[in-house]
Amino acid sequence: MANIKSAKKRILVTETRTARNKAIKSKVKTAIKKVDAAVTAQDKEAAKAALLAATSEINKATTKGVYHKNTASRKISRLSKAVNDIA
Repeated sequence: MANIKSAKKRILVTETRTARNKAIKSKVKTAIKKVDAAVTAQDKEAAKAALLAATSEINKATTKGVYHKNTASRKISRLSKAVNDIA
């Protein structure tokens, strides 16, 4: 355990940020799962709606610094490709 006051503060800040990042990542993963479920069910309209929501969540996570912009771009690209490949 930390003895220095500033180190104790850093521990608290780290816990807060970790919890925030975990919640944001969880939202993104849930949105991605919804897109994947719609793609698996071959439901084009539901997939497009879920893709729009997932893109929004991923972009929010990127602006908050949870994801790197290239990671976000890759995730969005893969989801878009999956939705567009539905016949």
